[in-house]
Amino acid sequence: MNGGLLVATVGAVGVLHTLVPDHWAPIVVIARARKWSAARTGRAAALAGIGHVTSTLALGIVLWVVGATAAARFGHAVSVISAAALIAFGLWFGYGGWKEARASTHGHGHHDHDHDHAARDSAGSRTALLLILGSSPMIEGIPAFLAASTYGAPLLATMAVVFAVATVTTYVATCVGGVVGLSRTSLGPLERYGEFLSGALVAAVGVYALFTA
Repeated sequence: MNGGLLVATVGAVGVLHTLVPDHWAPIVVIARARKWSAARTGRAAALAGIGHVTSTLALGIVLWVVGATAAARFGHAVSVISAAALIAFGLWFGYGGWKEARASTHGHGHHDHDHDHAARDSAGSRTALLLILGSSPMIEGIPAFLAASTYGAPLLATMAVVFAVATVTTYVATCVGGVVGLSRTSLGPLERYGEFLSGALVAAVGVYALFTA
């Protein structure tokens, strides 16, 4: 396999892998629930993409150092842990949204409403979500990097840059596009339970990721 084909391969894999829903859907539904702007969503998506690229390249280094079997086990374990963490995050976010909706329905608990709202929209909660999404490596593209190891550092560096650009660009495009599309959609009476539904969807995506890890 020549160098140009290897570069094209990691670029294509970066795009196609990122299009899988467990990468972008959690950001989109949380951004919709929290009413993030397109710019804020794009920044969050970019950070998740950078984390994803970093974890993938780190796994490639581990594979090169300790061997394919150990690296595959490590990558699988990280994917399972990330999926479980995504489920937990979705359940926590959804439970807070349910409490908030119930308090709003009964016309009390305004102070708790504001406190819970702020807690789930804090920098810490956003960081947790992005770390969860970014920590799962893309195992599919690593064989291409290994195949390129005999070509030297320049080709490996080029592949890493192309993979990073493809992954981050796809993250940003899908998340921003999804949020813009959802912003034009009204849930009607269900709008009150938007955060609960968002948390449930994030948890469901985590279940999907867990069974496909």
